[in-house]
Order: sequence, then C-alpha cells, then structure tokens
Amino acid sequence: MPSNDPAGSQPSNPPSSEQPTVPQQPVGSNPTATDSGGPRAWLQRWRRITQPTPPDIDARHPTSSDRKSLLSRSPLNIGFFLAAGAMIAYGLVQMITSLQSVVLMVMLSLVIALGLNPAVEWFHRRGIRRGLCVLIVGLLVMFFVGLAFWAVLPPAIAQVTQLFQNLPGFVRDLLDNPQIYAFNQETGIITQIVGMLSSSDFISELVNWAFGGVVGATAFITNLVFSTILTIVLTIYFLATLPTIKEVFSTLAPASRRPRVKYLVNEILKRIGNYVSGLFLVVLMAATYTAIVISIIGFNNGMRDYALALAAVIMLLYFVPLVGSTLAIITISIVGFSYSPITGVLCLILLFGYQQFDAYFIEPRIYSKSVQVPSIAIILGAISGGAVAGMMGAILAVPVMAALLLLYREVLIPHLDRV
Repeated sequence: MPSNDPAGSQPSNPPSSEQPTVPQQPVGSNPTATDSGGPRAWLQRWRRITQPTPPDIDARHPTSSDRKSLLSRSPLNIGFFLAAGAMIAYGLVQMITSLQSVVLMVMLSLVIALGLNPAVEWFHRRGIRRGLCVLIVGLLVMFFVGLAFWAVLPPAIAQVTQLFQNLPGFVRDLLDNPQIYAFNQETGIITQIVGMLSSSDFISELVNWAFGGVVGATAFITNLVFSTILTIVLTIYFLATLPTIKEVFSTLAPASRRPRVKYLVNEILKRIGNYVSGLFLVVLMAATYTAIVISIIGFNNGMRDYALALAAVIMLLYFVPLVGSTLAIITISIVGFSYSPITGVLCLILLFGYQQFDAYFIEPRIYSKSVQVPSIAIILGAISGGAVAGMMGAILAVPVMAALLLLYREVLIPHLDRV
C-alpha cells in the first residue's frame, strides 16, 4: 500500500548507535574541501600549510606605550651605559693623541709625494713606466739633496759655530747705545746674557735645557733619523701607488656618484701637489736671493761669512705660511744691525723689497694652478695647526685648508643651491 508519509517514499530509519555520527560542517564550508575526502582536498591542505604567518601587530605598528623612557630604566644600567661610553671615548682620544706623530708623518709624506708627482707624470707622459719614473725622480731628488748638503752643510756648520763664538761680542756691542747702556745699568740683563754666552759650559747648558741632557739629545737625533728614513720610504710608496690610492678613494662612494668623487679626488690631489711644488720653488728662490744679497753687502764687514747659514734660516722660515718671510727679514736685519746701521738698513730694504716682489709677482704666477686660499683662512689654519701639532701642523695647514675650500666650493655650495 502506498505510504501516507508526506516526506517521500523512502522509509525513515531511526539512528542506530552502531552507525558513526557525522560531524556537522560549519555554515558556508565546502564539504568537498575537508581533510577526509573530496577531489580537491589535497589542494586545500597545501594552501592552508603554505600560507604565510600573519605579521606581529606590535612589531608592525609600535605604540608609544611600548617605548621605555630613560627614567624607567634601572640606575645600574644607566650608570654602566654612561661609564662604558665615557671610557670608549677617552680611549679613542688617547689613541689618536698617541698616534699624532705617525699621522703627521703620513700626511707629510703624502704632501711631499704630491709635490713630486708632477715630475713623475712628466716622465710618464714620455712613455716610461711609472715605477721607473718614481725611481728616476727619487734618484734625482737624492742627488740634488746630497749635493746641497755636501756643498752647504760643512760651511754652514762652520759659520754657525763662528756665529755662536762671536755672539757675546754682538750682544756686548749693544751697550754702545746710551739707552741700552742705561737700561743695563738698572737691570743688568745684558751683562747676564753676555756672561752666560761667554761661559765655557754654555753648550752643555743649552743641550740640557733643550733636550734634558746627553741622553735626551741622543734620543732626539735617533728619532729624527728614524723619522727621516720612514718619511722617505712612505714618500716613495705614495709616489708609486698614487693612482691606486685615487681609485680606492673613488670606490668608497656609491656607484652613481663615483665619477664626481673621482673628479674631486683628482682635483684635490693635483692642486695640493701644485701648491707644494710651487712652495719648494719659492723657498729655493728666496734662499738663493738672500745668499747673494748678504754676500754683496757683507763683503767689507765680514757678514758674507754667514751667507749660507742665513740662507738656511731663510729656507726654514719661508716654509711657515704667511709670517715666515717676515720673521726671516727681522732675523737677518738684526744680524745686519749688529755689524753696522748701514748694513742693517740695506738688509731690511732689500729683503723687504724682495718680499713684496715675491708676494705680488712670483707667487701669483707659480700658484696659478693651485687652490687660491684667502689670507684669513691661511692665518686661522696656521694658528690652529701650530697649536695642535707645532711647526709641522702650521706647514700642513695650507694644503688641508685648500682641500676643505675645494670641497666647500664644489660640494657644499651646489648642494645648498639645489635645496
């Protein structure tokens, strides 16, 4: 008989405890995507396994509450942090201070190498290998320096010795002036100076005062010889590897800026080299002129016996920027006045005239290819370099100021114009 069940013709079987209960799927889920079956179940599992882990919300969006204030830290941590920083800073300062002489030696060698590089480049443009060019220039420099020492050093030592022997007489002659004689009667300073200079122990006392004894003088001479040899070796090394040094500086910059950095490095090194080469030429011309002038005006009074010694003084003082020539003129004029007023006046006029000729005619033409450094920058650089590293710092101040001014003109000003 037909069934009266409106649900359909299939009989409804009551659930049996022997049949497993199928868990219900969540609303909106695909029953074919379950792990238990379905044709694409493996693909769903693969996608679920390979999905990236969602990022940490706190790491992606830090809040102000997560930042710790310095006041919330432990006093022990703060104290240890500050003490460690102070110790590291003090150690760096001490290391730089202890390496000051080495840094100055390296800078001096590099500056000398840049000054000799134009001669090396001149030989290199003739088709000679750079190593052989460095050897030729080094041998030429050693030959001329050795020739100068062989020709100048023995008479200069003799003249300096004679100058020290006659120095008490020069000071004693000052008492012929009535004003100085009256001043000496009141203070007795001139008499004490004459007695000190006339003492047989003057040289030993001078050595003790300058070097702290014979041991100090020996150590000073040893350090001087060692520094000279090391400077020569470093200069030859810098001359031989100068192109490599330029490449190293240029590769430190990003690839997009390397052409600009390479241009700046070449320009700085070239201009410093031109300045140093010109400085050597200016000093040599000034020393030669001084030796000739003293030999002429001191022909009758014996001052020409000190021509080479005073030319050596000129050569040393002319390396000091801006004020060296003035100090040289004053020193030589004092020696001239010790002979006669006419000799002193002639020394003052002739050397002062050459100084003006050198400042307005010689140096502008020699330094035409180098960086033009303003006088105020030279003064500040010389004072700062002298305060930091003495005479060596004052000599190296002008090349450093030249490099800084070139960077200021070529880098900082264009950057400020673009802002």
